Amino acid sequence: MTTVPHHPVLIVGAGLGGLTLARVLQVHGLDATVLDLDASPAARTQGGMLDIHEDSGQEALRAAGLHAEFRALVHAGGEALRVLDRHAVVRREEADDGSGDRPEIDRGDLRDLLLGSLRDGTVRWGTKVTGARPLGGGRHEVTLADGTALTTDLLVGADGAWSRIRPLLSDAQPAYTGVSFVEADLRDADTRHPGSGAVIGSGFFFALGHGRGFLAHRESDGSLHVYAAVRAPEEWLDGIDFTDTGAAKAAVLAEFADWDPSLRALVADADGPLVPRRVHALPVGHRWDRVPGVTLLGDAAHLMSPFAGEGANLALLDGAELALALAKHPGDTEAALAAYEEGMFPRAEASAAESAHSGEILFRADAPQGLLDLFAAHG
Repeated sequence: MTTVPHHPVLIVGAGLGGLTLARVLQVHGLDATVLDLDASPAARTQGGMLDIHEDSGQEALRAAGLHAEFRALVHAGGEALRVLDRHAVVRREEADDGSGDRPEIDRGDLRDLLLGSLRDGTVRWGTKVTGARPLGGGRHEVTLADGTALTTDLLVGADGAWSRIRPLLSDAQPAYTGVSFVEADLRDADTRHPGSGAVIGSGFFFALGHGRGFLAHRESDGSLHVYAAVRAPEEWLDGIDFTDTGAAKAAVLAEFADWDPSLRALVADADGPLVPRRVHALPVGHRWDRVPGVTLLGDAAHLMSPFAGEGANLALLDGAELALALAKHPGDTEAALAAYEEGMFPRAEASAAESAHSGEILFRADAPQGLLDLFAAHG
């Protein structure tokens, strides 16, 4: 008879939240195994810049003992902000004077920092989870794409929007928010795309108008990462052939026909293919009844739109808070999970509501006025 390998703590997903959970557990002398479907840490790019908030993401990095290393990786100037209208008129501009509490870091750099802090062998790469089932007494069996299985005393779904672990706890599925993104990159901006570099500035950038917008930021490698955002039916992206970059650019730019040429250039001059992304979210206030031996963190628990910059910060904080709860309740996993979820649910609900509200403001008919009002109200 074949013995099924057993792991006391099994984390599905090596994103920011799962890695933070593993790291803080190890800081407290506890072991965990992380499973990730990517073949290696370098299997795919990790996305653009993240602003890490003082009261959430940075708190998590302090718990992980990595805050000083994080500060050394911060993108200088990244907290600068520009808000334009569709005519490219600058409506608000803020410099980064170094006093802000939301420093920017490249997502890949942050992930590498977390990975490098873990003991060798913590993450099992190329391990795709296909499902999980309860065995009783809080234990679970996790099945893998290669036909093998693992068992665990504590199963944590840190596996993102389309989590394989969420169905153990909830029937909720992400729903389309009404906004679609098309991502573009302009590389070596100051040399190859100086006009676009000047328009975007050194940090984060909004150009908004009536259900449309360009959201962009300057990355630490000197490139510009651009999201062309369109309030559109869910099937809009299906009508664009993204294998033909020229045709895709034309289709996207048709949505911005009367916008200033300097803004249209953010797509027209993009290097490489465009990448389509629909923005999905779980219901605001998503939660579940306590189920023995399993929980969720990050997008698996509370996927929300990116319009308040909370997703990565909450994933980091979830990971740290769950680890701290487990360390505080040795031998009583259920008490730890109850304590973690009691704090996580209201925190996530507030951030998801803020994210949904911000999305409405950004794409209002009078945009960018709503965003300008928001900034004015917050000083």
